[in-house]
Amino acid sequence: MTTLIEQLATAKGIASEYVDAWGNPALVSEESKAAMLGAMGYRVDDEAALRAQLEEEHKLHWLRPLDPVMVLRTNESLTLEVRLPIDLANESLSWTLRLEEGGEQSGSFTPVEGELVGVAELGDLEFQAYRVTLAATPSMGYHQLVLCEPGDAEPLGEMRLIVAPKSCYKQPAIANGRKVWGPSVQLYCLRSRHNWGIGDFSDLAQLVEKVADWGAHFVGLNPIHALYPANPESASPYSPSSRRWLNLAYINVEAVPEFQANAALKAEVAAPAFQQMLSALRAKEYVDYTGVMSAKMMMLRKVFEQAKFDAKRRAALDAFVAEGGDSLRQQAAFDAIQACLYAEGQNAWGWPVWPEALKDYHTPEVEAWIAAHQQDVDFFLYLQFVADEQLAVADARAKASGMVMGLYRDLAVGVSEGSTEIWANRDLYCPKASVGAPPDILGPLGQNWGLPPMNPGKLFDVAYQPMVDLFRSNMRSCGALRIDHVMALLRLWWVPPGESAAKGAYIYYPVNDLLGILALESHRNQCLIIGEDLGTVPEGIDVTLKENGVHSYKVFFFERSKDDGGFISPAHYAEQAMSALTTHDMPTLAGFWHCDDLALGKQLGLYPDEEVLARLYADRHEAKQRILDSLHAHHVVSDSVSRDVNWVGMNTELNHGMQIHMSRGNCALFSTQLEDWLEMDKPVNVPGTSYEYPNWRRKLSRDLEELFADEGLKALAHGMSRARDEAGH
Repeated sequence: MTTLIEQLATAKGIASEYVDAWGNPALVSEESKAAMLGAMGYRVDDEAALRAQLEEEHKLHWLRPLDPVMVLRTNESLTLEVRLPIDLANESLSWTLRLEEGGEQSGSFTPVEGELVGVAELGDLEFQAYRVTLAATPSMGYHQLVLCEPGDAEPLGEMRLIVAPKSCYKQPAIANGRKVWGPSVQLYCLRSRHNWGIGDFSDLAQLVEKVADWGAHFVGLNPIHALYPANPESASPYSPSSRRWLNLAYINVEAVPEFQANAALKAEVAAPAFQQMLSALRAKEYVDYTGVMSAKMMMLRKVFEQAKFDAKRRAALDAFVAEGGDSLRQQAAFDAIQACLYAEGQNAWGWPVWPEALKDYHTPEVEAWIAAHQQDVDFFLYLQFVADEQLAVADARAKASGMVMGLYRDLAVGVSEGSTEIWANRDLYCPKASVGAPPDILGPLGQNWGLPPMNPGKLFDVAYQPMVDLFRSNMRSCGALRIDHVMALLRLWWVPPGESAAKGAYIYYPVNDLLGILALESHRNQCLIIGEDLGTVPEGIDVTLKENGVHSYKVFFFERSKDDGGFISPAHYAEQAMSALTTHDMPTLAGFWHCDDLALGKQLGLYPDEEVLARLYADRHEAKQRILDSLHAHHVVSDSVSRDVNWVGMNTELNHGMQIHMSRGNCALFSTQLEDWLEMDKPVNVPGTSYEYPNWRRKLSRDLEELFADEGLKALAHGMSRARDEAGH
């Protein structure tokens, strides 16, 4: 059994060893490998059953003449493996390539004239595998290859052929060396005088126009994936219900055409009591998700039920629903069921606690539920339509303002266990495992993110369609896509059920195929790609990402010389990258400088002992001195800022100096944070916490109207624009 587990683990991409965060080789135990294989659906607890499973897999492989999918890059020859019974090896077989754009290419070949690469016996029948090259020259796109025996209309086999460009899209200005900056924001953090207590798509449209006037060429967003309208406190943008659909909390109710056309509802919202409630929601320091969603869903329901759609509007809604297909229907059904269960007083946080009959989308009971509650499902279809429309308006405003990129969206690494995606696509995911991270310096126990991973074998079987859909839907209405934890395209750290993250292992994914699909969709959607490549990065992947045109991610605080610990000048950063001073998982500039994150970590019990904390304080003190040395050496702060860190608190000159320092850097993109413009000290998220700190709730300290009336911030923005222009010449 030992060797069987080891062999199968190797075949399924489970790594036997890896280099840990300290640079040491680490081995994966056989017990961990068995747990991973179990999560993939293998009967590791029963050797006879496992052997039967593998026998069946082996048989299916040889009975399938062609693989389900192949990804080529443009100008690569079409060389594939064909598996056939021996009596067909000498036959002349015909192939037809049905091109996505219409038309076809065809030809024929005799397998034995190719290279013999494998032989197998199934019962008393011998099968042979040949590698053959076809004289086909397909352009970029999704094509279908069909293999036939002469005179037989029934195909022998079919394969999806994906032809991708060599690298991802870049806007012409950026490809030609233009250097740009933009703010990245957590959309829910935005305050304005008109929103309902949470930043919305109209605030986003206002923000892009204002920052474009000040010289910005993009606005970066947190993941805006669908969350749980009926369970609004489940608010982490990185634990979504679906990565293909949008978070309904960001709808601006008052901008919906059906609301604007309804005088009675406009009067209801304008009434003093309603306005008082909205003022109270706006005034809160943290987003009151329950209060906000209660107000929005109540009013949107009335808007929908009283709507009078004209023919043009009805056609647009119907077209959106048709294009969204089954995936959109799944999302709407999930949201409708969850809302109904909560309304009945049940705890319905996710499908695992729903009534047995409703626990799987693909059942007659769910079908019957949808038929009986069609109006509820239609309501959620309509809300996705409205959200999509409002996001498109914000992006159109960005492009009309002359921004080179416009919006950049963020793709989370997975979906949460109780999500729509897993409810409706159980076969694609491995719900018994969870994605996380191995132990490292900041997290000695490792991390478990509670996100079930996709099964790489199943992805291949369905010709990568879920990844095509995922990339495509996240490139809608934007000019760039940031891929959180881009290493997930190569490998993911799976954690077995009920175990600590240290018991996990890396599972490898078909990185070149996935990067090919990413590049193809990036060109189709004219969408630049940023890969968040922080943390433990395996050797060689940085070169692969660079060759594929994926922009790296450079965070100032992490870019230090291995020799003396000094901070590397941003002038020496890679060009194909986005730089930032800090991120949503890190303290703000003020928080970093005043060690607020360390004090908060102590208060929340994040550090194992005082010794670790003392070392972190000493490291921070040293880092701040090195930062000061660097800023003075580059003349971005005046002599009124002391050269001795013991005498320097964070102030406006130091804050702005750091941002100008980054703007002068070599990276194509520089992302600044509005929190740092406002010199805020509280972080938006503290990794490693869930209920101990109000993550994903803290708002900006000033509203947009006030922020853009600030002459000091306007001067900072113009200074950054000048510095970027100079860096680009």
